[in-house]
Amino acid sequence: MYKPLVDDLIELSLSMFRKNFFGIFHGSLSSKIEEDRFIINTKNAIFDELKQEDFITLGFKEDYRYKTASIDSIIHKNIYKNISDAKYICYAMPHNITAYSLIHNNFKPKDYFGNLIYPSINIYDPKDFKDWYDRAPNEIVDYFKNQNDLMIIKGYGIYTYSRDLKQLVKKIALIENSAKILMNIK
Repeated sequence: MYKPLVDDLIELSLSMFRKNFFGIFHGSLSSKIEEDRFIINTKNAIFDELKQEDFITLGFKEDYRYKTASIDSIIHKNIYKNISDAKYICYAMPHNITAYSLIHNNFKPKDYFGNLIYPSINIYDPKDFKDWYDRAPNEIVDYFKNQNDLMIIKGYGIYTYSRDLKQLVKKIALIENSAKILMNIK
């Protein structure tokens, strides 16, 4: 497979797990490798001990491999199909921003770096979680087309994409740190 790329995904995944951005089985990380193909973690991936075999290559045409892939694979596929700047995608559930999203409708960082990069983000309310995974592939893409490259989803977590893997992780860390600061001053 794409060993150096997957090694980078493994390294950053462990770092993100240690920061509580991923749960043991909770989250997804992918990279577009061709115009219509991407690598994503499998659904049984344990984020603090990922290995090469915990990643699977998928095409845009859904086949049997989608049953082994992360539950988020259809969302990632739809983002790659519709957002040309998406080279890497991540779904994470950092504790502070997820908790903050449950009690607010807008995220306005008060710290310097958070405010500089994301002065205000509307928190997306998915409403009914029962059919969220049916609606998510389209609703997330629509949000990215009309808002920005980072989506905070009430009670669910963060979706973001980037052209650079390290920048992707920095965005999540920035938002989570800003949320932690806001949660601590309340």
